[in-house]
Amino acid sequence: MKSVVTTVISAAVAAGRFPSTSDLESVQGSIQRAAARLEAAEKLGANLDKVAQEAYDAAMKKYSYLNNEGEANSTDTYKAKCLRDIKHYMRLIQYCLVVGGTGPLDEWGIAGGREVYRALNLPTAPYVEALSFARNRGCAPRDMSAQALTEYNALLDYTINSLS
Repeated sequence: MKSVVTTVISAAVAAGRFPSTSDLESVQGSIQRAAARLEAAEKLGANLDKVAQEAYDAAMKKYSYLNNEGEANSTDTYKAKCLRDIKHYMRLIQYCLVVGGTGPLDEWGIAGGREVYRALNLPTAPYVEALSFARNRGCAPRDMSAQALTEYNALLDYTINSLS
């Protein structure tokens, strides 16, 4: 799994060199932000079901046509799967906060995600809307500290951009 440390070392090895001062400063910055990332991961973990449900509800409000007969969210099974997918992305974001990199999202969430949705004729826009709602819903200090919220929002933005 990718983390800031493994990414820096892999890049240096691929270039046939030792990590540079700049590389090490990048790792140090990541380590300094670790407390904020862990706070965000803890808060997200404690509220994951609620955040995912609110995000799902917001997406379905915006894309209400998906509840029509024959659409992607027309049955209880489809609705459960959509909510499950939103929770899956939120858990992957939580894992990324813990490891300090985008590895879990890259490996388990994004690689092939859009292709699967296209193959199943599922729109990605509702997922983007749900994640955007989760990003805009966050509030410091109500939900977490400002730095923790920044770390959390950066990963939401990364996921949103990957699905867009």
